[in-house]
Amino acid sequence: MKKNLFKIAGLSFLIASSTLITATSTFAADKKTDAEKIEVTPSSDNVTPQELAAIYVLSEVCPTLIGKDLKFNKAYENLVKAYLNNEPNAVEILKKRVKTKEFQPALKEARADAKKASDDDNRQICDDVRNYYSK
Repeated sequence: MKKNLFKIAGLSFLIASSTLITATSTFAADKKTDAEKIEVTPSSDNVTPQELAAIYVLSEVCPTLIGKDLKFNKAYENLVKAYLNNEPNAVEILKKRVKTKEFQPALKEARADAKKASDDDNRQICDDVRNYYSK
């Protein structure tokens, strides 16, 4: 699951960079047909419970490592929205999913992986989320 945390951090970079690319090439994208457009932002259709569990665990781990941080809170909300199709109440939806029986194995694995990772590694992931999703 530690790999999933790093995978999420990598996805953060991918999404951030794809946003910049999309913003700079909007006029070219308008000429493409719907069949040629490629969606880069994750959607709940292809997001795994493991990814969502890893994201949720950030809400448990990061406040203890970086303290109360409004920038992180906003960034975390944006991260969850990105993975749940920009649902307005994405954080609440994730909290409800976490409580389901089906979600428990993924959550247990994510928590175990977060415990295995060093505080420095976890703090770096928290900082990455804060810096790339706070916009």
